[in-house]
Amino acid sequence: MDIRQITPRYSVSPQIAPEDMAAIKAAGFTTVICNRPDAENPPEWQAAAMQAAAEAAGLTFTYIPLTHQTMTPDNIALQASAAAAATTLAYCASGTRSTVIWSLQQAGEGAPADEILATAAKAGYDLSGLRPRLEQG
Repeated sequence: MDIRQITPRYSVSPQIAPEDMAAIKAAGFTTVICNRPDAENPPEWQAAAMQAAAEAAGLTFTYIPLTHQTMTPDNIALQASAAAAATTLAYCASGTRSTVIWSLQQAGEGAPADEILATAAKAGYDLSGLRPRLEQG
């Protein structure tokens, strides 16, 4: 696993496996959010299998599949709600989509674009192409 901390309560990762759930729980996470659409994964990594493994490890699991077209206000709100009261690990193919949706939520709450971009960069994600959207709030 390649867990990258964005905030003290929100981290992202490239694709994880069902057998990673016990280690995720041991690392202090309480919620896992899958941002990767099932169509991108083989059956053993699709949401149903990942949810079963997460719940067996005592984790809450939420499936919010994201593509460029589905970075909607509704999905941003769903992601924020799922992560609000938890120590969350969100994952997708590389961790980028899980970071992008976090950044859009932060911008919507009024965080400065420079701060959002610096936080993402510190975790290894260059979101500079999103600056115009982040500046819109």
